[in-house]
Amino acid sequence: MNGKSKSSKKISRRGFLKAGCLGAAAVGVTACGTAGLAIALTPAPPPVELLSYDFGDDSMKKILIAYASATGSTVEVAEAIGKTLAERGFSVDVRPAKEKPAVDGYQAVIIGSAVQGAKWLPEAVDYVKDNQDTLQQLSVVLFSVHFFFRGDSENDRKMRLAYLDPIRPLVPNAQEVFFAGRFDRRTTAMGVPDWLARLTPTIDRRDWGKIRAWAETVFV
Repeated sequence: MNGKSKSSKKISRRGFLKAGCLGAAAVGVTACGTAGLAIALTPAPPPVELLSYDFGDDSMKKILIAYASATGSTVEVAEAIGKTLAERGFSVDVRPAKEKPAVDGYQAVIIGSAVQGAKWLPEAVDYVKDNQDTLQQLSVVLFSVHFFFRGDSENDRKMRLAYLDPIRPLVPNAQEVFFAGRFDRRTTAMGVPDWLARLTPTIDRRDWGKIRAWAETVFV
């Protein structure tokens, strides 16, 4: 026979990968069924609202809590600490570190941050750097909030201490405390495609009893 054979069509490596990804996504949706599709189409969480609070009377000993939060978890930790301190008789202002609140006029300062990439958020680090001279003259506490390394093993303790390695030399006399955090879709979305992040459940490891118990004893 003199019939012509069909010519093969070449596909680039990029095209192959793109096709493979689309195929995998389609298979994933099919496997998950209607429920999986509904979750995947759920809108992403709204941006984190950075809140300010004022607790107590201005005539009392004044404490500033400056915090940095990526997903909203640390906002709520700072609020719980502020409320507990106010119940003890302190006047407490809770402010986002992004707003660069002045430390003048406070007898003590608590600075806290969520941990991402094994380090504090940039705005919290910058806040300590900008105020380090004044902070060295005050009672200062640093708190970190992270979902991982909350155990009592040597490795967990080592990892927790490492979060503050860049901060510790700036305020060498500061107290340090660690609180377990919350894992949610905002955290996941920073490292994976948005559609996949929306399939991630929220897991909250924050121990409110422990947080309030600590706030009952600090600055005694």
